[in-house]
Amino acid sequence: QVQLVESGGGAVQTGGSLRLSCAASGRTLSNYVMGWFRQAPGKEREFVSAISPNGDSTYYADAVKGRFTVSGDNAKNTVYLQMNTLKPEDTAVYYCAAAGGVGIPRGGYAYSYWGQGTQVTVSS
Repeated sequence: QVQLVESGGGAVQTGGSLRLSCAASGRTLSNYVMGWFRQAPGKEREFVSAISPNGDSTYYADAVKGRFTVSGDNAKNTVYLQMNTLKPEDTAVYYCAAAGGVGIPRGGYAYSYWGQGTQVTVSS
């Protein structure tokens, strides 16, 4: 079992930055692909970013490419999502998730463990 706890959400203005953290317990994150997803009100959950278990590969949705950066600290068993140049359309609840197996999945169905989410609100 992996327990995931997100933090770092909040309210910012357009152009601002936030860094989300996802702290894991129970298992070491170096065994899992870690993904970030988000869900805005009235919309389906969507893939944001993912990082491979050893951290050498990262993936981003087109909507956040160039603005968001995913990273991991295995010593702290924590994954981060640095979000810069935030836009109102980035407003959502952000979730981190862990997936075992091979490959870097972008579908939420492939992730077995989920955090409770953290709210990000970007005002214009």
